[in-house]
Amino acid sequence: MVMTRRAPDSCPGVLRLHDAADGPLARIRVPGGRLGPVQVQTLAEAAHDLADGNIELTSRGNVQLRQVRDAGALTDRLAAAGLLPSSTHERVRNIIASPLSGRIGGSADVHPLVPVLDAGLRAAPRLAQLPGRVLFTLDDGRGDVSGLGADIGVHAVGRDEFALLLAGGDSGVRVAAADAVDVMLAAAHGFLRLRGDDAGRWRLRDIERGAERVVDLLGLSPGAERLHFCPPRSIPIGWFEQDNGLVGLGAGVRLGSLPARTAEFLAAVERPVFLTPWRSLVVTDLEEWAAEQVVRVLAPMGLIFDADSPWLLVSACAGQPGCAKSHTDVRADVAAAIDTGRVLPARTEQGESPVSGTSAGRDVPQAMPPTDVAVAGRQHWSGCARRCGRPQGEVTDIVATDEGYRVD
Repeated sequence: MVMTRRAPDSCPGVLRLHDAADGPLARIRVPGGRLGPVQVQTLAEAAHDLADGNIELTSRGNVQLRQVRDAGALTDRLAAAGLLPSSTHERVRNIIASPLSGRIGGSADVHPLVPVLDAGLRAAPRLAQLPGRVLFTLDDGRGDVSGLGADIGVHAVGRDEFALLLAGGDSGVRVAAADAVDVMLAAAHGFLRLRGDDAGRWRLRDIERGAERVVDLLGLSPGAERLHFCPPRSIPIGWFEQDNGLVGLGAGVRLGSLPARTAEFLAAVERPVFLTPWRSLVVTDLEEWAAEQVVRVLAPMGLIFDADSPWLLVSACAGQPGCAKSHTDVRADVAAAIDTGRVLPARTEQGESPVSGTSAGRDVPQAMPPTDVAVAGRQHWSGCARRCGRPQGEVTDIVATDEGYRVD
């Protein structure tokens, strides 16, 4: 479906903050989700000194800081740490890559393509005009990020060949690994050409036959084969043996909010950290003894290394006090639901799939107080009907209204 909007894209960045209900919000792009130890420490200090003390992880592997008190000081700190390499292209650097690529499985290592794509975006003055919502993905063939609805992406179909994804689907075009980034950049130019002066078309899917028309502009011939993708049902959580004999640790972050103090401990590990589009993170390249220490220290601080944790079933919008449109403090309601055992596993002990939104064995009414909400499986809690932050794929919506929560 082609969408028509009147308003231009107002996606926030570092140089253009969003005026949230609880104060200015900065969004920092992290291409490929990769953060070095110094960058993790910089974010931790900025969150503590200049914001509300937390680092929010986003569904694109980026980060946000809320209640920013000194935008100039934040800009200086991020630029010094390499987190703001461009004042003109900062909002268009939305690049997601398979987090485990090059370390565990996959058909091709896509992480080396991330800095090349990022540099190519920043080197083209016209690409600064891309809407801040445009998404690029690099999937190593395991299918973990190709189902996220990228405007422009590549998916490894072999060691040296990629499928070109446009508007969330396989275009049928196949390109050599050496040409993948150049084709993605050309597709970005094609999107801008088709978009023209219509500032309301934020995504390639907003343009009628956008994917087909971009292929025509590229002068490429699609084949008959089409791959089909869906969002992953599980995310990398726990202990992983890397192909090189080292250890990777996948950790969930409660509602995607990482306290600055916890981030400081992550920085002290002195290993690369990859942020994922599932608001979790992966610490890589650890010796076994170091991995054991990380779990021992960071699990009590709230990082989740248990793949069966109910916290991994829930996501939520900002809610009150961060959003003026929210009817309630959604995150507090989610925490209370987990603490009281009302976030249920996807299947009962009898192997049946319980109906989402049951309370005390009764059908849920249209609206109910938060203490009555008990939902099974993957779920997203929203403070209003906009359902901001809703993840891709099958998920039960729990939406706040004036009368209480409604389960959809």
